[in-house]
Amino acid sequence: MLQGKNAIITGARRGIGKAVVEVFAKNGANIWACAKNFDDDFEAEMVKLAEKYKVQIWPVYFDLLDENQIKAGVSEIKKQNNQIDVLVNVAGIADESTSFVMSPLEKMKKVFDINFWGGTLLTQYVARLMMRNQTGNIIHISSVAGIDGILGQYEYVASKAAVNGAGVRQLARELWQYGIRVNGVAPGIVETRMGGQISDSLKRETLQHVIMQREGKPEEIANVVAFLASDLSSYMTGQIIRVDGGM
Repeated sequence: MLQGKNAIITGARRGIGKAVVEVFAKNGANIWACAKNFDDDFEAEMVKLAEKYKVQIWPVYFDLLDENQIKAGVSEIKKQNNQIDVLVNVAGIADESTSFVMSPLEKMKKVFDINFWGGTLLTQYVARLMMRNQTGNIIHISSVAGIDGILGQYEYVASKAAVNGAGVRQLARELWQYGIRVNGVAPGIVETRMGGQISDSLKRETLQHVIMQREGKPEEIANVVAFLASDLSSYMTGQIIRVDGGM
């Protein structure tokens, strides 16, 4: 489904990002697998995946809180002179749930800086490269929290709402003239480390409102991302697809 495409995937070390890397590799894509810090185990895992699916996977490291690191990471990718077909912004954080009135501003700023501004800066650099080729596909991992809200997560909700509004809908309008599509995927509760940060009581309460009565699996989110990255979704842009088990 993605044979011959070259994709940048952030948050590739674990969770949804890791699942997206594997699904993309399984479907024939070559990948720049982006993580925050160098790790021998991660490097070895990417080599195994590349050999298993007979694709190229290049680990790239940068911190989304550091503009210079983001710029250096994109420069490293650019040096390979391969066309960038897809960017998948997965990396993000959620802090412990606290009431809005008791949340320190610095804590809220950090979540917003990683989830929105870091991805925004990376997207800006990559979009410039895509514009030269008059083609590209940008996919943001958002959250149903950015649509519905969630108790005790003001900054997370704000960051994902910004991704939905500016990162997806606005950019879809701005970039289509250059042949670039922009879409988002909004997962519900997923079996990841981030999902594990939700209190058991809140998780139980939330699952009561899920038709399928279970958490999603990372690969179930990754499959939808692969669809959006493929030519099967060629008439889709500016869309935010909920993958939430029926919330």
